[in-house]
This record gives sequence, structure tokens and C-alpha cells, in this order.
Amino acid sequence: MKKSTLLKNMILERKALVCPGAHDVISAKLIEHAGFKACQVSGFGLSATYLGLPDMAFLSFSEALSFSKNIIDAVNIPVMVDADTGFGNAINAMRVTEEFIKAGAAGMNIEDQVFPKRCGHLEGKQIIPMEEMVLKIKACIEVKKKLDPDFVINARTDAIAVSGVEEAIRRGNAYAEAGADLIFIEAPRTKEDIRRLTKEIQAPVSINLFDAVSGGKTPLISIDELREMGVARISIPVGPLFAAIRGMMNYLDVIKDGIAEGRTDLVVPFGEFKELIGFNKYRDLEKTFLPDYIP
Repeated sequence: MKKSTLLKNMILERKALVCPGAHDVISAKLIEHAGFKACQVSGFGLSATYLGLPDMAFLSFSEALSFSKNIIDAVNIPVMVDADTGFGNAINAMRVTEEFIKAGAAGMNIEDQVFPKRCGHLEGKQIIPMEEMVLKIKACIEVKKKLDPDFVINARTDAIAVSGVEEAIRRGNAYAEAGADLIFIEAPRTKEDIRRLTKEIQAPVSINLFDAVSGGKTPLISIDELREMGVARISIPVGPLFAAIRGMMNYLDVIKDGIAEGRTDLVVPFGEFKELIGFNKYRDLEKTFLPDYIP
């Protein structure tokens, strides 16, 4: 089964498919190794880790495509990518859709912010007219019909921050009618809002858990409760990145004054790391094909 078909089927179950955010190949491999059924490339994470810059549209399309393809190629689970605003108008978004499908993505997020966009949990966002976004979605649908009909278009609206929940629901239904497979409502503020969204939007609903504990706008809610609310998909875009940063900070604090002797809790064993990156596979290839192989 194609990865896009697998992803679409899991979304249609509306059982809160959890997609942790991958910011590089190692994080994607760890997500797969932990048993998650899909992952989400985090545009926030790519901008931070590859450019050292905030999620404010500094990442170019060519960079996003290249970094995302590395992640897609490294794992066997479906990967959703972050297309931001489509990197331009509806025509630009068509090329973006085509290239991500060719790269092997199972689906993509595309949002209704004005370019240059900014992180969905920051202030000062602006959104394009609903009619313009509807046409952008339809343009993406035209491409996916030809290349991969099951490719998941996850249409995101940032309307809650700009105009409130009513407008988010109105846009969500318009985007679903335009052909979007999944409606991503960014930064709902309350549990009551989430219940309204899943009840009143006539399509599977996705949210992300960039929660208030991490500095986001959405309250901290358990996966089980979100599943009970009818949420189809949950992305956790920055959790793995923030956890990795904390882990490195802890390790570096320890070694500032010397070697971290005995602190095996701070690092992964070399053997586990080699397994994660497929070291033995390539050693076996060396043994087979290199005449000067050294065991």
C-alpha cells in the first residue's frame, strides 16, 4: 500500500493519529523507532536546526524540499511535509505540491497566512481572503489528482487568532468543500473550541499540540481526551526538538568542568546509535563488495 493511502486511511478513522514533528533525519528515525505510525516534518524545526532562524518564512522552498526529502527517504512510515503558504500564489503552490509528491511525501500542510508567514503560536498573524485560499487548495487538488489521488492535503487556517472560532469553522468548511482531505485548525484556545471544531467542520480535523506548557496557545490535553473529542490527527511539531535541546543542554552543562564520567544517563550507547543509522547494513555491504574489507 502506498504511504499516502495508508496515511489517508488512518486519518479517516478519526482516532487521533499522533504525528510527532521531525526536524532532521535522526529525529524522524527515532519517531519511527518509538512506534509512531506517521510523522510530520516541522517547518519550525527545519528553520531552527538548518538555518538557526525563527519560523518567519526564512526557509526557501528548495531548502524545505531538500531537507524534507532526506527525512522521507530515511524512514518507512508516512511523512507529512510543511508547505507553509505554498511559497507563493496558487500557481506556485501547484509546483510545490508536484515536487513534494515526487519526493515521496504522503501529504502536506498548506496554510492561509499572508506571506511572509510566521509561527502559528506567535502574535501578529494575517490571513489571506478565504476565496483566495479556496482557489489555492483547488489548484493543489488538480495536481494531486494526476500524480497521487490519495496524497493528503491538510488545509490549515490561522483564523482563530485573527477573527475567532466562528471564522475558523467557516473557513474549515469552505476548505473541505474545495477538496481538502484534512482541516488543520491552528492554535485553538480551549477544550470547548476543539469540541466545536470537530462537531461543526464537515471533514476530519487536525490540531497541533504546541501547548501552553511549551509556550504555545493550546491547553495541555491528553491524547485520549482529544481522541474522545473526535480529533482525527494530532501533530506535536516542536516536542522532539525541544526535548533534544534540553538533553544537549544538560550534557553540555555536565562536561563544562570535565568528563561526564559514569553519566550513562546523558548519552545513548554507541551500539544503539549504530543500529539507528544502519551501520551494520553497510558493514555487511563492505564485506561483500570490498576486497580490502577489514573486520
